[in-house]
Amino acid sequence: MSQWLEELSTLQVLLLVGAVLVGGSVLAAAVGAVLVRFGMRRPWVVERGSRLSFRLLGLVKRPLTIIVLDEVAAVIQTGHYTKNISDALLENHDELKTLVAEKVRADPNARIVSKIPGYDTIVSEVSETVMRVLIDMLSDPRMDELVSDLLRNNLEQIKLAVRERAHESVGEARPADPIPATAPVHRARRPGP
Repeated sequence: MSQWLEELSTLQVLLLVGAVLVGGSVLAAAVGAVLVRFGMRRPWVVERGSRLSFRLLGLVKRPLTIIVLDEVAAVIQTGHYTKNISDALLENHDELKTLVAEKVRADPNARIVSKIPGYDTIVSEVSETVMRVLIDMLSDPRMDELVSDLLRNNLEQIKLAVRERAHESVGEARPADPIPATAPVHRARRPGP
């Protein structure tokens, strides 16, 4: 029965011991929470195990976050995200062109301009030109490199903040700035009278 244990390497044995300790600590924390929920006092063993689990979690949390961020950064560098957006725009070209025309027609600021002869043709041609330029830009490898650099730099900044624990001294996040009344907000979101 213990033959499988003898076949494990030193690293595997250490990982197994660590997993048993972490698992036991988590189990102790869960049992303690259940006992407290039923109005009982936590046994000292469970209390000690809970404290140990929180200490272990505190020790593992930061290095694990950095490892995950490193993996995410590596995956992001392999993608071609702007090309995917460009492909999606091409795939939905007709629907997007119709959507733009509908939104321009429904825009209250375009009522006067919409009376100009050939207005629909102008809107159609401008929409087509903007879509073509946007698709060409997104298909360009330089744009893909720009987005990849942007994501990589943001991930590097996040990893540095985690390593230096800069996020711990920030406190609560500020609330979002209010949307000015003059901003072009969708009518469904605009507060009623």
